[in-house]
Amino acid sequence: MPEVTKPYATGTPCWVDLMASDQQAALDFYRDLLGWQGQPGPAEFGGYTVCELHGKPVAGIGPKPQDMPEPPPTVWTSYLATTDAQATQDAIVSAGGTLLVPVTEVGDLGRMLIAADPQGAVFGVWQPGDFHGAQVVNEAGALTWNELHTSDVPGATGFYGEAFGIEIEPMEGAESYWALMIGGRAVGGVTELANDPPGTPAHWLAYFAVDDVDSTVDALVRSGGTVLAPPFDMMAGRMTVVADPQGAPFAMIKPKPM
Repeated sequence: MPEVTKPYATGTPCWVDLMASDQQAALDFYRDLLGWQGQPGPAEFGGYTVCELHGKPVAGIGPKPQDMPEPPPTVWTSYLATTDAQATQDAIVSAGGTLLVPVTEVGDLGRMLIAADPQGAVFGVWQPGDFHGAQVVNEAGALTWNELHTSDVPGATGFYGEAFGIEIEPMEGAESYWALMIGGRAVGGVTELANDPPGTPAHWLAYFAVDDVDSTVDALVRSGGTVLAPPFDMMAGRMTVVADPQGAPFAMIKPKPM
């Protein structure tokens, strides 16, 4: 089991979460689809659930805030790690990003903020305290990749480089695809927004690994999910892009053996 036992390096995707209109329905859906376990959490954390796989945290699902003038869309948010949330917040603003939720203490677990890059892609930032992020990755049912869809690759390169020290480099063997590099290691990807359906805003897309893409897509459809891109084979494996019954898009992939 690929288990993460220490904090993630700054700039590395370390967590994903979902704010759902119907939290329990989302918990039931992902339990049946990906094998996650979790119950609504304590009121002091807004009922937020830390979902587990094999008893280890893999993702979060919370209730969507209802007291906002315009509740946020139902999407998976990718969080990038940092050792200093306040300094990262300052760097995001200096680099042209937009602050959506300023640095917030999450008990003893850590500190977080939510921002958008200059092209509008929303992401989170996590500074670990007692909690450093996903503890199981790169196996069936767990997060395996985070991908930025942007209208301006050079602009994204400048922004994420200034804010997090991320390098964006062409991925070997892939056309019009780039790797997010931290310390010489690919930790995510970048693709052009032009490849998405017209009108799609810039965004981060979370990939979850599965053992069988086609059968998992069948299960998703039976549970009320939607197929956005039917299963297809590509350089890294067989994948699909789907949406859960509440409309949150995500990708599933059976990676090729390394």
